[in-house]
Amino acid sequence: MNRQTIEFAGEAVGALMPDNGQLRFVAVKYSVWSLDGRIYATAEEALRAVAALHVLRQRGPVGAGPVPTGRDEAMLAAGSA
Repeated sequence: MNRQTIEFAGEAVGALMPDNGQLRFVAVKYSVWSLDGRIYATAEEALRAVAALHVLRQRGPVGAGPVPTGRDEAMLAAGSA
């Protein structure tokens, strides 16, 4: 078992280091920092975790919608209509 680089969207985001027959994730980008130190059975499992993390970040906060741009829209959003 050798070290492996994990890439996402063409960018190296982490490395997998052998650890007692499994793979320990070492984050090299802040976007995957929360995965640092986690253990995975396969490189594919680690890549799925990286992809899932990026998908969650792209969704944004729950309930977030478009920001009102006009006066009427702002009043409707505030419940003043």
